Amino acid sequence: MKKLLPVLLLVLFAAPLAMAQQQPQFTHYGFNGMQISPAYAGITNRPEFLSIYRYQWLGYEASFDDGGAPRTFFLSANTPVRLLHGGVGLNLMRDKIANTTVLSAALSYSFHINIGETGKLGLGVQGNVNNYKKERYRAIDDNDPSVPYNSSDTKFDLGAGVWYESETFYAGGGVTNLLHAEYAFADSANTGTGTLLGENHVYATAGYHFPLTTDLTLTPTVLLKHDTETLSFDAGGRATYLEKYWVGLNYRHEEAVSALVGVSLFQDNALRVGYALDLTTFDEAAKAATSHEVMVSYRLAEPVIRFKPPVRTPRYYFSR
Repeated sequence: MKKLLPVLLLVLFAAPLAMAQQQPQFTHYGFNGMQISPAYAGITNRPEFLSIYRYQWLGYEASFDDGGAPRTFFLSANTPVRLLHGGVGLNLMRDKIANTTVLSAALSYSFHINIGETGKLGLGVQGNVNNYKKERYRAIDDNDPSVPYNSSDTKFDLGAGVWYESETFYAGGGVTNLLHAEYAFADSANTGTGTLLGENHVYATAGYHFPLTTDLTLTPTVLLKHDTETLSFDAGGRATYLEKYWVGLNYRHEEAVSALVGVSLFQDNALRVGYALDLTTFDEAAKAATSHEVMVSYRLAEPVIRFKPPVRTPRYYFSR
């Protein structure tokens, strides 16, 4: 069963890849389990804080206004909680593309199940609040009722996921927007007839830490993503030296090839800093040549369980 678990997890998340819509994607997905699945919360037994800033298609020049180059800021925190038999996590994100800005906050809980000596399975749920803001658009025809007009809407939604983590292997995934929340926007007549449907987003990922030598570890990674129209994937890997320095390559289907570099600092490699450069390889004429991404994370030491064992001595026993 232990050997079959990685395969079962991959099959589980390959099955529902028929219903979703893409959300922001990151080249540092190998470090960003909280964005992929709520079940990641607390799974490493170390409190973690992570931030990623991504500027896609740097230098993209639009025909008017601020154009369509996406800029995304993601912030997450998660920690194990012994009393809850699992972990909790928080995600905050701001994603801007052209005249649309999305703000989201998500609270996650993961229930942990120990498997074997080093493996742990997390089953996660997530509640999130999303705000979609549509700024002014330039309509071809004045007062076109189909064009949004400076409006926003906020809705609550749910997500779920699963995550398996061991010393050498991890696999997991998640699905968002289970409630299919519908966002309404005002048109030029302020009648609120425009709508946007929050559709499912499905993710599945896996990675394996393969020691090449005592100092060098190779970690191949893969990420599958699906929306209502497309199935895409990332595939790559990174080499880590002395558990401190890493370099990596990644390929994003019909999008880009990427190079990653990073370093871990301080005791127990608590601070990790990474940079990724994407080179556009698909539909270059409609995009800019490069995208840039910076990651900073900090991991606290694993919490120590401190308790005093009961003292048993005849001195405290009395007979009647």
